[in-house]
Amino acid sequence: MLIETETTPNPATLKFLPGREVMPAGNRDFAGPEEAEASPLAEALFSLGDVEGVFFGRDFVSVTAAPGADWRDLKVQVLGVLLDHFAGGAPLFRAGDAGRIQVAPDAGFDDDPADADIVDQIKDLIDTRVRPAVERDGGDITYRGFQRGTVFLAMHGACAGCPSSSATLKQGIEQLLKHYVPEVVEVRAV
Repeated sequence: MLIETETTPNPATLKFLPGREVMPAGNRDFAGPEEAEASPLAEALFSLGDVEGVFFGRDFVSVTAAPGADWRDLKVQVLGVLLDHFAGGAPLFRAGDAGRIQVAPDAGFDDDPADADIVDQIKDLIDTRVRPAVERDGGDITYRGFQRGTVFLAMHGACAGCPSSSATLKQGIEQLLKHYVPEVVEVRAV
């Protein structure tokens, strides 16, 4: 089995492509080892010690190294964990019960029903133009709300904490949305 590796705009994060589907739908972001108990793969990656974040995308796994970690050593260890997992056919997630499910509270953005057409345009642009580019860089972006001309977006995976993410938001995504949706005044990360 060959696992390809790609750099991302975030120097602390590498993108690993196992050549097969990782997540059949959606994505999953693990910001620390305490969040990883649902996934044997995420737990194994965090157990390496120098891993600060793990993100599962449709066909990739992004791994963020802790400050001071050396990717030359860590990359070999991560590849070993990924090879063991995918070659062994292990499940991505543990079976669980509903008693341990926690739903994160919403950020508190309630879209005004009068803005429904604007919100639909924004979501369509994010899904068709923005998300594919962000996924190529090992991350994801999700719509969180629209209020008084401001679009609120959440960055995940390699994009969260990336030094260039604020430039991507302001010079890339904000300009795109302003061009196609004149009601957009600003884009903010949440």
